Amino acid sequence: MVIGKLIGSIWATNKYEELDGMKLMRVEVLTGIDAGRQIVCIDTISAGMGERVLVTTGSSAYQFVKERFHRCAPVDAVIVGIIDEDVSL
Repeated sequence: MVIGKLIGSIWATNKYEELDGMKLMRVEVLTGIDAGRQIVCIDTISAGMGERVLVTTGSSAYQFVKERFHRCAPVDAVIVGIIDEDVSL
């Protein structure tokens, strides 16, 4: 999983049919070696602009969309949670 910040939305008037109705969002990665990199994610939970989010990537993202929406969409990143509080030990 990746921790990121929602920084924008993506509008695509022409896209793969299986992505119709799915909201595409731009997320900035906040942690790890990819910090600062931006990725495009499917938003499944209606996260708001500026919120910190949990993103699952790779085959886990594909399987999530396949099982939840019954679509075989070419997805590599999905927003699956909103971070309310980060408590470090």
